[in-house]
Order: sequence, then structure tokens, then C-alpha cells
Amino acid sequence: MLNELDWELHRRGLRFVRYADDLMIFCKSKRSARRVLANIVPYIEGKLFLKVNSEKTTVAHIRYVKFLGYGFYRYKELCRLRVHPKSVSKMKARLRVLTARSNGWGNESRAERITRFIWGWVNYFKLADMKELLKETDEWLRRRIRAIYWKQWKRIRTRYRMIAKYGIPEWKVHEMANCRKGVWRSALMLNIVLTNTEIARLGYISMSDYYRSLSVA
Repeated sequence: MLNELDWELHRRGLRFVRYADDLMIFCKSKRSARRVLANIVPYIEGKLFLKVNSEKTTVAHIRYVKFLGYGFYRYKELCRLRVHPKSVSKMKARLRVLTARSNGWGNESRAERITRFIWGWVNYFKLADMKELLKETDEWLRRRIRAIYWKQWKRIRTRYRMIAKYGIPEWKVHEMANCRKGVWRSALMLNIVLTNTEIARLGYISMSDYYRSLSVA
């Protein structure tokens, strides 16, 4: 339906990118951008009989723009891609749901669901520069996973048995099993036994590792 709009923008000599009904038009100055906006909206609504969402239609510098979940920044005179902060918030909200301790899923099912989500999310945003973002997210996610296991090991004797199998000194096993800290603080302590390698063995993949495997970092 917007094919005619594409040709009209070409005719006017404007640079633009469109995916379905998401459109960005690039101008050299804020003044020219406002002029283009004032001229193109009447064309869309008057000629194509389509309604323009005035709340989402704005003039903004590229660093403030969100397009298909991506954000943009300039580095060495080039425009580069990043994951927009709103997309990061949505991603973490979804991971919170997947790692909720009250969802009733078994560990294998949870690991599988998280893996599928990571595959889809990282593949979608693989063009973005996000090494540091994924590193921080991995650390946060692994801590949430450790919290799940700590919560599952409710009784002291269960904690003792589960921690002891990792071969750490008995005094340390006793200290950890009798820990009275909250779940989140205990999860940080648990990295001694539930190391990154062990978490991977349990079926949880690393977002950073998967991102690197796509050879786009």
C-alpha cells in the first residue's frame, strides 16, 4: 500500500528507509526535516487516504530514534547500530518471566525456553554493537539462574548435599549450606559451585557466546 509513497519520496529526492509501515526520512537539518514532515503528511493522508500516527511521528536527531527495535549512534564519523534502551528493557522483562521461580517449569524446560528466546533475540539484533550489553546481561541472567537453584535447595541438608558434590572443602560446604542471606545475595555466593561452565553444562547458553558464533561481532 505504501509503494506510491516510496516513488513519491524518490521523486522528491529524499533519502529514506521503510519496512512495512515504519518509515524514516533523512534530512540534513532540523529545519528541512520539519519542512519535509509538514509536506509529506498531507500527501499520505490526502492522496493515499492513510492515517499518520501523530504521537509516533516526530523530527529527531538519529541518536534519539528507535527503528524496528534498533537505536543508532555515531562513531568515527559513521552511523552504527545499537539495541535501543526500550528493546533492552523488553528483553530483560522477558528473561525475568522465563527465570521466575514460581512459574512451575522444570529445569530442563526452563533452559530450553531461555535458549529459544536467546536464539531469536540475538539473531534479530545481530547487526547491533552489543558486546558489553550481552556480557552484562549474561552475568545478570546467570545470577538469576543460580537463585532458582538456591530456592530449589530449600533445606539445609539438601543444600549441603548438592554443594558437597562439587568437591569444595567441607568447612566451606557447611558455611554455604547454613547461609541465612536472602536468595539474591546467596545466588552471588553460589558462583563458587554453579560456575559459568557448570551453568552451561546444565543447558543454559550464553548470549555473548551465541552472538560471537554468528561471526558479526
